[in-house]
Amino acid sequence: MKYSIPSALNTQLEAVLADWTSAGKLARLWNKDATLWTNSGEEKWLGWLDVVDQQVAAKQALKDFQAEVKARNFSGILLLGMGGSSLCPEVLQMTFGVPTFHVLDSTDPSQVKTFENKVDLHNTLFFVSSKSGSTLEPNIFKQYFFDKAKRPDHFVAITDPGSHMEAVATNDKFWKIFHGLPSIGGRYSALSNFGMAPAAAMGLDIDLFLGNAQAMARRCQNPIAADNPGAMLGAILGVSGKNGHDKITIVASPAIYDLGAWLEQLIAESTGKMGKGLIPVDREALGVPSEYGKDRVFAYITLEGAEDEAQAGAIAALEQAGHIVVRITMPNIYELGAELFRWEMATAVAGSVLNINAFDQPDVEASKIETKKLTTEFEKTGTLPPEAPVFEENGIKLFPAGELKPAEHSLEGYLKAHLDRIGEGDYFGLLAYIEMTAEHEEILQQVRMAVRDKKKVATCLGFGPRFLHSTGQAYKGGPNSGVFLQITCDDAVDLPIPNQTFTFGIVKSAQARGDFEVLAERGRRAVRVHLQADLKAGLKTLADAILRVI
Repeated sequence: MKYSIPSALNTQLEAVLADWTSAGKLARLWNKDATLWTNSGEEKWLGWLDVVDQQVAAKQALKDFQAEVKARNFSGILLLGMGGSSLCPEVLQMTFGVPTFHVLDSTDPSQVKTFENKVDLHNTLFFVSSKSGSTLEPNIFKQYFFDKAKRPDHFVAITDPGSHMEAVATNDKFWKIFHGLPSIGGRYSALSNFGMAPAAAMGLDIDLFLGNAQAMARRCQNPIAADNPGAMLGAILGVSGKNGHDKITIVASPAIYDLGAWLEQLIAESTGKMGKGLIPVDREALGVPSEYGKDRVFAYITLEGAEDEAQAGAIAALEQAGHIVVRITMPNIYELGAELFRWEMATAVAGSVLNINAFDQPDVEASKIETKKLTTEFEKTGTLPPEAPVFEENGIKLFPAGELKPAEHSLEGYLKAHLDRIGEGDYFGLLAYIEMTAEHEEILQQVRMAVRDKKKVATCLGFGPRFLHSTGQAYKGGPNSGVFLQITCDDAVDLPIPNQTFTFGIVKSAQARGDFEVLAERGRRAVRVHLQADLKAGLKTLADAILRVI
């Protein structure tokens, strides 16, 4: 790892590294000393430190499972999960190129139907992955696909011992149950069974993957902070964040680009709370130095032999202009196991430097509570509570959080008034509760880049509800520097959920509204734009309006 940092910050960095070394903080971390953070129960969530050694010791079980999956000759694999239970498998699938492996982490009915159509329901291996076993999305995914497939012996659960999901899997006679560790939070669970059982099913070399992770874990035990790759990275992130460089911009080689999706959750959910934290920025195309404010850290992760020349040139220019740049090179894709551990360690250290609990997620829970209120209301009355837009035109409805005074009462007037609230050091977040497709992403990427270039601020794009279990924590609990545009829509089709009164569409709507309620309660600058079922036309109208007023 190499880094470039302004001299004033480097002085602070050296002081932090010296303190971690002289005070024996790395030994204390490995001894699970909660006083490194806020001393509010952090010691209960440090099982990720030991899990690699445990997995290496028990890897034969993973290899046996791998052989069994291969012998059964499934036509495909579909993992049903959310957040920490789905993001690592998604990164593995994207990085290692396993076309028969799919990950569903959306309640959008069109998205659910798309994945249903991708697989042969009667010859697919299904993972139902939920750490707590009570998370809404994996449970309703299970109900839907279990009813469709009617093959209990094709289902595998990954869940903590004694969870609701374990009871469901036992009762429904699942083929296998893999246990997680109660001492590991979801976002730190990549190297536990939540990541490694799917990795085995994909056919990855378990020995090599875990071996690299174990080698990094050994390096991260070094008591000298400057020689410890995880502590060094964490100290850079923490010191930078404390000095206003809190937008961690992830730039990864195209072959490993999806690593950013996992890093988003790890960084945002771990550090974004108590009104402070680090905001990860993923998949924001690089520009020239003049298009950036002074709040950036660029984490440049390259795959050796697969570097992108345009990325390299842009990073060199940013470094030359004085921006903070951290360079990490992966020799091959199997080093991904090592990077997962490095970043877990770095995030824990950064949390200590920022003086926050890096292992809880209070504002994620707040959104879940609001969603539950709305679904409960639907179960009682058969409808969600009514709501009144402040503006409606051509099928587009606007719902601002708090008061918004446009110069003119029009779509463009409201959008301009909202976007004009973006100031120096802020970031712009697009929160899209729509199907995650290449076409939809392309339109929204155009919008975020236009905002970045005009306002010189960081931009984020998240698809709901998956971002609720990821960056959503920082958006609500982190610094009040976000300006958000939430996008919802009428569903062209909806899907019933077996044994439930509500549908996938109702769940998605409740999640979006619950999310928005918490943003409003936290005093965030937010507007919800609701589109009709003709999503393509609605997105174009919205995008065109933003591009005109930005």
